[in-house]
Amino acid sequence: MLKVKDVMVTDVVTVDVGVSVRKAVERMNAQDIGCLIVLEKGHYAGILTERDVLTRVVAKALNPEKVFVGQVMSKPLTVVDPEASLEDAVKLMLERRVKKLPVIKAKNLLGLITMTDIASTHPGMVKFIKEISDKYEVPKRIKKVIDYYIV
Repeated sequence: MLKVKDVMVTDVVTVDVGVSVRKAVERMNAQDIGCLIVLEKGHYAGILTERDVLTRVVAKALNPEKVFVGQVMSKPLTVVDPEASLEDAVKLMLERRVKKLPVIKAKNLLGLITMTDIASTHPGMVKFIKEISDKYEVPKRIKKVIDYYIV
């Protein structure tokens, strides 16, 4: 059985709560990634996703140079243990209605796993994701991932 540690990415990019959304977006674009783990005083405090920027900054016509990451990040942070099974990670994502889970062990950020990582890495997980997603009210943004991988 595959575990989170077998699929997670380990090169996680972080940002401080006091950084402007503009600078955070520049970092996301430079790294070609869709989220940043947000740190406050060296400890993880939340996650900033593309969706956060769109719904909490762009849609409200706020100035991204004057809005700080800590003001618009998603929190509290939902995390997963690297030893957790992929099935448990999927259940947690669906329960919490998130597509990305930081991987934490003993308060250390080890990686990040996404619904896309799970669906694209292990063919057997596609069927499991489809079956389990029928038991949850799945947000449209997660349903798109499921529909893409499940034909």
